[in-house]
Amino acid sequence: MQGVGAIVLAAGEGKRMLSDVPKVLHQAAGSPLLRHVLDAAEGAGIEEIVVVVGRGAEMVRSVLGDGYTYALQEQPRGTGDAVLQGLPHISASCQDVVVLCGDTPLLRPETLVRLIAARREAGAAAALLTSVFENPYGYGRILRDDSGLVEAIIEESDATPEQKGIKEVNTGTYVFTRDALEESVSRLQPDNNQGEYYLTDCIRILRSQGRRVVALTAPAEETAGINTREQLSLAEAILRKRECLRLMEAGVTIRDPETTYVDKGVEVGRDTVIYPFTFLESGTKIGRGCAIGPGVRICGATLGDRVAVQFSVIVESDIGDGCQIGPFAYIRPGSVLAGNVKVGDFVELKKAQVGPGSKIPHLSYIGDAVLGAGVNIGAGTITCNYDGVQKHQTLIEDGAFIGSNTNLVAPVAVGKNAVVGAGSTITRDVPADALAVERARQSVIPGWSKKKKKGNEENESE
Repeated sequence: MQGVGAIVLAAGEGKRMLSDVPKVLHQAAGSPLLRHVLDAAEGAGIEEIVVVVGRGAEMVRSVLGDGYTYALQEQPRGTGDAVLQGLPHISASCQDVVVLCGDTPLLRPETLVRLIAARREAGAAAALLTSVFENPYGYGRILRDDSGLVEAIIEESDATPEQKGIKEVNTGTYVFTRDALEESVSRLQPDNNQGEYYLTDCIRILRSQGRRVVALTAPAEETAGINTREQLSLAEAILRKRECLRLMEAGVTIRDPETTYVDKGVEVGRDTVIYPFTFLESGTKIGRGCAIGPGVRICGATLGDRVAVQFSVIVESDIGDGCQIGPFAYIRPGSVLAGNVKVGDFVELKKAQVGPGSKIPHLSYIGDAVLGAGVNIGAGTITCNYDGVQKHQTLIEDGAFIGSNTNLVAPVAVGKNAVVGAGSTITRDVPADALAVERARQSVIPGWSKKKKKGNEENESE
């Protein structure tokens, strides 16, 4: 969007959150509150954005990165002072300046587009976004003149009992012409009960000059700010609902949206079915025709088409087409599964590369390992990858068969089509097509159990 800049206020202390983390960095649907606000601004086409930071400034910078301009509000002297710190960083080519609160994660890009258009179409000095709240406590109230035009905004702490009964509130989202903002913010005075510079007073200043201010009303669900942990949970529920709706509109079946947790930006292909108590976290991509859940957590992983996962955890791994995962499997970061791999119950993979058609059906740990195609891993197989100092790799080539209850002590390799007998502890490489068996010879002592039982009975009778 041409000629528009934005100042995002992210310097608030957030005292009611009772946290060492800046309020704007608390997460909802997998992203910081501030990230949601920035996404809305960028989604509206605003390219020039200044973030005003205060408490926890370095923490905010480290989370957002270097893609934004930052202005520092050294002392918390109010929203007007925060804008005053950010305004010099907005280039002269921006004739519209949007002001946003960093704790309003539900704001939609299209609402910002409408607000900017409302100011321009009315030729107004400013446009503000309002909402009607059944419980407006804590918000500035909108005062209108007899003709219905916005006259001023009165903060909760300065409002009279009559004014506190007004349900239309200021949401903290504005669009000013640059000249109107520069002039009005420079005239702010801290003559209020909080001793702060209120940005809301800019509206009164502009109206006193006979300049026009218009308002656009948005649903309360979209404009609510976050000040408490309860409000954070309510906002997250709304964001989750939006994400579930987005996926369903794209051809995904979600059996129970109320118990499905989808972070912002998760991608899921059509005809995939998501069952209850599934968590799809940031960075996750799932293909078509999959069955996910119930009881699944997938974090930052990529799944191909026709993958089935139930009662399992997959973190930062790549899962090929047609794989079957679970129940009760744990696939840790760095694992890569080719197509049609089976990872069954109580199997843990860590930095494992598994070739097509291989099977690890149950009760195994495969870590720092490379498995070829068509490998079969018997129950209870362990890759002993750690010697107490460093990790070592296990290589199992195509077609190898590993018997149950086997220990593969890395570094070690099992060749193509080799067989390892059940109960073996393998410490040396096994050549292709060989059989490796390592176990103590079985001894059978006839009648031993009866003799032992008789001896025990005699001891008890003495």
